[in-house]
Amino acid sequence: MSEQRGGARPPVDRERYPYRMKDLCKETGLDRQTIHFYIQQGLVPEGYKTGRNMAYYGPEHLGRLRLVRRLRREQFLPLRAIRAVVEGEEGDGFTPQQQRLIADVKRRLAPALGDAARRELVEVEPLLRAHGVRPRELKALERLGLLTVVRGGAGPRIPRTDVWLLEFWGGMRALGVLDDLSLSVADLAIHEEAVARMFEREQQLLLARLLELPSARAAELIERALPLINTFIARYHQALVRDFLAALG
Repeated sequence: MSEQRGGARPPVDRERYPYRMKDLCKETGLDRQTIHFYIQQGLVPEGYKTGRNMAYYGPEHLGRLRLVRRLRREQFLPLRAIRAVVEGEEGDGFTPQQQRLIADVKRRLAPALGDAARRELVEVEPLLRAHGVRPRELKALERLGLLTVVRGGAGPRIPRTDVWLLEFWGGMRALGVLDDLSLSVADLAIHEEAVARMFEREQQLLLARLLELPSARAAELIERALPLINTFIARYHQALVRDFLAALG
């Protein structure tokens, strides 16, 4: 047994941690690298380590892996959305009444938010060729959590709702922005993190208030206000750039 900081760890409780990595792979159909990636991303908690390369896992790890796998393969959710789901499971969550209201709002908004399009998969290779996106850039977009790539016998595919991202990146390349400014997919992390933080604060500010309304009214407000909010964000961003350039002159 390896020495840990503060002394050796107690022997593993095999009733609480009955699984090894090979057992998780067998039970979930996921390979070792994918499971380690999910642990690294915080989607699955670490196991009980007994050595540098040895750990044991419990039913909670198996259940979490199955949830992540289902959300990836059935809902085609990106990693950040899955992280929000699993973090919600760990928190206080919503009351049964709030959960019913959220489900009703989701049902009402499904057509506007493109739920059907998310479940429609399109081949990614023709899209890469059409928009000049390189395979390594596709992988980088996936690692950043901006899109979901479904791999299988039919070749890599993405939800139709993610096609816009390849169109955007291809458009940036066509304009020469990527080459002239030496930009890479990793540079999108600035915007991804900013929008994600904004959305987290929106949730804190608005969600509790929306849940106090009838589901029909809550759905109506989201559907009608979202385009206005998006316009504000785009216009305000443009104004910041304009004012910055004006100050330089």
